[in-house]
Amino acid sequence: MKKLTLLTIALVALFSAQLFAQGAYLELLKSDIKTEKKAIITEAMQFTDDEAAIFWPVYREYEFDLDKLNDQYFALIKDYADNFETMTDAKAKEIWMGAQKIRVQEEKLQKKYFKKMDKVLPSATVAKFFQVNNLIENLINLQISSSIPFVERMD
Repeated sequence: MKKLTLLTIALVALFSAQLFAQGAYLELLKSDIKTEKKAIITEAMQFTDDEAAIFWPVYREYEFDLDKLNDQYFALIKDYADNFETMTDAKAKEIWMGAQKIRVQEEKLQKKYFKKMDKVLPSATVAKFFQVNNLIENLINLQISSSIPFVERMD
């Protein structure tokens, strides 16, 4: 568990250091995060060989779908950054509504993959995975949120 905490902190530090990275560098950063995330999950879950053979293909599908939502989230952050100095009420509302839509989609995605994993793995194993995954995602989101300045109304 100590290794999980250290890897999670390293993951968050890596992510937050380059939050607004562009182009190919952003793709490299995402790849590094995925590698670290996989290492944390592997350490925390301690799958048997049979469980790993079942879990990782489904996890890759989940990550593929999650990447689409994360791309939307990064686009929203970029939109926020691009409009920060001239933020209007309408733009602030649009960005906030976009963030809420992504959260709802993430919840639906987790439910979908919980059901999918629950068909082939013990429920306790699936629940543990989502606990670990949510811990990682929450730490990343906390770091992102703390790195973004508060909205200020521009009249």
